[in-house]
Amino acid sequence: MQTVYDLGNNLRLVDLSKLVDPATETRRCKLHRFNTGGPIPDFHTNVDIMTHLGTHAECPYHHNDNWPDVTGIPLTTFVGRGVYVDFKETCKPNSHITAEDLDREAKKVKAGDIVIIDSSYKLNPFTPDTNTEKDKRLFVNGETAEWFKNKKVKAVGFGDGVSIENCNEDVKPFHDILLAENIIFIEVLKNLEQLKRNVFFISFSPLPIVGLDSSPVHAYAIEGLTEFSE
Repeated sequence: MQTVYDLGNNLRLVDLSKLVDPATETRRCKLHRFNTGGPIPDFHTNVDIMTHLGTHAECPYHHNDNWPDVTGIPLTTFVGRGVYVDFKETCKPNSHITAEDLDREAKKVKAGDIVIIDSSYKLNPFTPDTNTEKDKRLFVNGETAEWFKNKKVKAVGFGDGVSIENCNEDVKPFHDILLAENIIFIEVLKNLEQLKRNVFFISFSPLPIVGLDSSPVHAYAIEGLTEFSE
Protein backbone atom coordinates (compact mmCIF):
# COMPACT_ATOMS: atom_id res chain seq x y z
CA MET A 1 0.00 0.00 0.00
CA GLN A 2 1.34 3.43 -0.90
CA THR A 3 2.28 5.47 2.16
CA VAL A 4 3.70 8.73 0.74
CA TYR A 5 1.99 11.04 -1.76
CA ASP A 6 3.25 14.16 -3.53
CA LEU A 7 0.41 16.69 -3.44
CA GLY A 8 2.27 19.33 -5.42
CA ASN A 9 3.15 22.85 -4.25
CA ASN A 10 5.78 21.36 -1.92
CA LEU A 11 3.13 19.41 0.00
CA ARG A 12 3.62 15.77 1.03
CA LEU A 13 1.06 13.42 2.55
CA VAL A 14 2.40 10.61 4.76
CA ASP A 15 0.11 7.78 5.85
CA LEU A 16 0.83 7.13 9.55
CA SER A 17 -1.54 4.20 9.97
CA LYS A 18 -1.01 0.49 10.41
CA LEU A 19 -2.42 -1.61 7.57
CA VAL A 20 -4.84 -4.08 9.16
CA ASP A 21 -5.26 -7.44 7.44
CA PRO A 22 -7.94 -9.68 9.03
CA ALA A 23 -5.99 -12.74 7.83
CA THR A 24 -2.98 -11.94 10.03
CA GLU A 25 -4.27 -9.49 12.67
CA THR A 26 -3.94 -10.77 16.25
CA ARG A 27 -6.59 -8.43 17.63
CA ARG A 28 -10.29 -8.95 17.01
CA CYS A 29 -11.00 -8.25 13.34
CA LYS A 30 -13.56 -10.34 11.47
CA LEU A 31 -15.34 -9.43 8.25
CA HIS A 32 -18.44 -11.08 6.79
CA ARG A 33 -19.14 -10.00 3.21
CA PHE A 34 -22.51 -10.86 1.72
CA ASN A 35 -24.72 -10.06 -1.24
CA THR A 36 -28.20 -8.79 -0.39
CA GLY A 37 -29.43 -10.36 -3.62
CA GLY A 38 -31.47 -9.10 -6.53
CA PRO A 39 -30.59 -8.62 -10.20
CA ILE A 40 -27.87 -6.09 -9.35
CA PRO A 41 -25.08 -7.25 -6.97
CA ASP A 42 -25.27 -5.31 -3.71
CA PHE A 43 -22.45 -6.33 -1.41
CA HIS A 44 -22.33 -5.35 2.27
CA THR A 45 -19.86 -6.25 5.01
CA ASN A 46 -20.51 -6.92 8.67
CA VAL A 47 -17.47 -5.80 10.66
CA ASP A 48 -16.64 -7.36 14.03
CA ILE A 49 -13.69 -5.54 15.55
CA MET A 50 -12.34 -4.27 18.87
CA THR A 51 -12.02 -0.53 19.51
CA HIS A 52 -8.23 -0.78 19.98
CA LEU A 53 -7.55 -2.20 16.51
CA GLY A 54 -4.60 -1.04 14.45
CA THR A 55 -3.81 2.66 14.70
CA HIS A 56 -6.38 3.96 17.16
CA ALA A 57 -7.38 6.97 19.23
CA GLU A 58 -7.95 6.40 22.94
CA CYS A 59 -10.35 8.75 24.70
CA PRO A 60 -11.02 9.38 28.42
CA TYR A 61 -13.89 6.85 28.56
CA HIS A 62 -11.17 4.21 28.17
CA HIS A 63 -10.22 4.71 31.85
CA ASN A 64 -13.34 6.05 33.54
CA ASP A 65 -17.06 5.50 33.00
CA ASN A 66 -17.75 9.15 33.77
CA TRP A 67 -15.27 10.63 31.28
CA PRO A 68 -16.04 11.47 27.60
CA ASP A 69 -16.27 8.81 24.91
CA VAL A 70 -15.12 9.49 21.34
CA THR A 71 -18.23 11.56 20.63
CA GLY A 72 -17.69 13.69 23.73
CA ILE A 73 -14.36 15.04 22.51
CA PRO A 74 -14.42 18.03 20.08
CA LEU A 75 -13.53 17.10 16.51
CA THR A 76 -10.83 19.79 16.61
CA THR A 77 -8.90 17.60 19.06
CA PHE A 78 -8.22 15.11 16.27
CA VAL A 79 -6.68 17.58 13.82
CA GLY A 80 -4.01 20.23 14.13
CA ARG A 81 -0.32 20.98 14.45
CA GLY A 82 1.68 17.80 14.89
CA VAL A 83 5.18 17.68 16.38
CA TYR A 84 7.36 14.59 16.02
CA VAL A 85 9.81 14.18 18.90
CA ASP A 86 12.32 11.43 18.11
CA PHE A 87 14.63 10.73 21.04
CA LYS A 88 16.66 8.44 18.77
CA GLU A 89 19.32 7.15 21.21
CA THR A 90 19.63 10.22 23.43
CA CYS A 91 18.00 8.17 26.22
CA LYS A 92 19.26 4.79 27.39
CA PRO A 93 17.28 1.67 26.39
CA ASN A 94 14.39 0.88 28.76
CA SER A 95 14.68 4.25 30.48
CA HIS A 96 11.81 6.55 31.37
CA ILE A 97 11.23 9.73 29.37
CA THR A 98 11.75 12.43 31.97
CA ALA A 99 10.74 16.08 32.08
CA GLU A 100 14.41 16.93 31.52
CA ASP A 101 14.46 14.77 28.37
CA LEU A 102 11.36 16.51 27.06
CA ASP A 103 12.70 19.97 27.87
CA ARG A 104 15.78 19.09 25.82
CA GLU A 105 14.19 17.35 22.84
CA ALA A 106 10.66 18.81 22.62
CA LYS A 107 11.40 22.54 22.50
CA LYS A 108 9.05 23.05 19.54
CA VAL A 109 5.99 21.82 21.44
CA LYS A 110 3.28 24.45 22.03
CA ALA A 111 -0.08 24.45 23.76
CA GLY A 112 -2.69 22.72 21.61
CA ASP A 113 -0.18 20.55 19.76
CA ILE A 114 -0.50 16.88 18.90
CA VAL A 115 2.84 15.38 19.95
CA ILE A 116 4.27 12.08 18.72
CA ILE A 117 7.12 10.56 20.72
CA ASP A 118 9.50 7.91 19.38
CA SER A 119 13.02 6.51 19.62
CA SER A 120 15.43 4.24 17.75
CA TYR A 121 14.61 1.25 19.99
CA LYS A 122 11.72 0.07 17.86
CA LEU A 123 9.51 -2.96 18.46
CA ASN A 124 6.00 -3.69 17.22
CA PRO A 125 3.70 -3.07 20.22
CA PHE A 126 1.29 -5.54 21.79
CA THR A 127 3.13 -8.64 20.54
CA PRO A 128 4.70 -11.66 22.30
CA ASP A 129 8.03 -9.77 22.25
CA THR A 130 6.63 -7.06 24.55
CA ASN A 131 8.52 -6.84 27.86
CA THR A 132 11.09 -9.45 26.81
CA GLU A 133 14.86 -9.03 26.34
CA LYS A 134 14.14 -7.96 22.76
CA ASP A 135 12.14 -4.98 24.00
CA LYS A 136 14.43 -1.94 24.48
CA ARG A 137 11.79 0.76 24.03
CA LEU A 138 11.60 3.89 26.16
CA PHE A 139 8.99 4.14 28.92
CA VAL A 140 6.45 6.78 29.94
CA ASN A 141 5.15 7.39 33.46
CA GLY A 142 3.51 9.99 35.67
CA GLU A 143 6.38 12.45 35.23
CA THR A 144 6.08 12.22 31.45
CA ALA A 145 2.34 12.80 31.72
CA GLU A 146 2.73 15.84 33.98
CA TRP A 147 5.02 17.46 31.40
CA PHE A 148 2.43 17.07 28.65
CA LYS A 149 -0.34 18.23 30.97
CA ASN A 150 1.59 21.38 31.87
CA LYS A 151 2.28 22.06 28.19
CA LYS A 152 -1.48 21.81 27.54
CA VAL A 153 -1.12 19.60 24.47
CA LYS A 154 -4.31 18.03 23.16
CA ALA A 155 -3.02 14.60 22.17
CA VAL A 156 0.02 12.35 22.55
CA GLY A 157 0.97 9.73 19.97
CA PHE A 158 3.46 6.88 20.05
CA GLY A 159 5.90 5.46 17.54
CA ASP A 160 7.25 1.93 17.85
CA GLY A 161 10.19 3.24 19.92
CA VAL A 162 8.08 4.02 23.01
CA SER A 163 6.33 1.46 25.21
CA ILE A 164 3.00 2.13 26.86
CA GLU A 165 2.52 -1.38 28.22
CA ASN A 166 5.59 -2.02 30.35
CA CYS A 167 3.97 -2.08 33.83
CA ASN A 168 0.85 -0.92 35.68
CA GLU A 169 2.86 1.43 37.91
CA ASP A 170 3.81 3.48 34.83
CA VAL A 171 0.82 2.95 32.55
CA LYS A 172 -1.95 3.83 35.01
CA PRO A 173 -0.71 7.29 36.08
CA PHE A 174 0.27 8.17 32.52
CA HIS A 175 -3.25 7.39 31.31
CA ASP A 176 -5.13 8.80 34.29
CA ILE A 177 -3.27 12.12 34.47
CA LEU A 178 -3.72 12.91 30.78
CA LEU A 179 -7.15 11.40 30.10
CA ALA A 180 -8.54 13.31 33.10
CA GLU A 181 -7.59 16.47 31.16
CA ASN A 182 -9.16 15.15 27.93
CA ILE A 183 -5.68 14.79 26.45
CA ILE A 184 -6.10 11.77 24.20
CA PHE A 185 -3.73 9.16 22.77
CA ILE A 186 -2.87 7.92 19.28
CA GLU A 187 -1.39 4.44 19.46
CA VAL A 188 0.35 2.18 16.92
CA LEU A 189 1.53 4.92 14.57
CA LYS A 190 3.55 3.74 11.57
CA ASN A 191 5.74 5.14 8.75
CA LEU A 192 7.16 7.90 10.94
CA GLU A 193 10.55 7.37 9.25
CA GLN A 194 8.92 8.73 6.07
CA LEU A 195 8.47 12.17 7.61
CA LYS A 196 10.87 14.81 6.31
CA ARG A 197 9.73 17.47 8.78
CA ASN A 198 9.10 17.29 12.50
CA VAL A 199 6.25 19.84 12.41
CA PHE A 200 3.22 19.20 10.18
CA PHE A 201 -0.56 19.02 9.95
CA ILE A 202 -2.02 15.78 11.31
CA SER A 203 -5.50 14.24 11.24
CA PHE A 204 -6.76 11.05 12.93
CA SER A 205 -10.52 11.32 13.32
CA PRO A 206 -12.42 8.48 15.07
CA LEU A 207 -15.73 6.90 14.09
CA PRO A 208 -18.58 9.00 15.58
CA ILE A 209 -20.26 6.15 17.45
CA VAL A 210 -21.73 6.82 20.89
CA GLY A 211 -20.19 4.62 23.59
CA LEU A 212 -16.79 3.96 22.02
CA ASP A 213 -13.89 4.30 24.45
CA SER A 214 -11.47 4.25 21.51
CA SER A 215 -11.67 3.96 17.75
CA PRO A 216 -9.54 2.80 14.85
CA VAL A 217 -8.42 5.83 12.85
CA HIS A 218 -6.73 6.58 9.55
CA ALA A 219 -3.96 8.91 10.70
CA TYR A 220 -2.00 10.96 8.21
CA ALA A 221 0.35 13.94 8.12
CA ILE A 222 0.56 16.71 5.54
CA GLU A 223 3.93 18.43 5.38
CA GLY A 224 4.44 21.90 3.95
CA LEU A 225 1.26 23.72 5.03
CA THR A 226 2.35 27.17 6.16
CA GLU A 227 -0.16 27.31 9.01
CA PHE A 228 1.20 24.06 10.43
CA SER A 229 4.93 24.58 10.13
CA GLU A 230 7.67 25.64 12.49
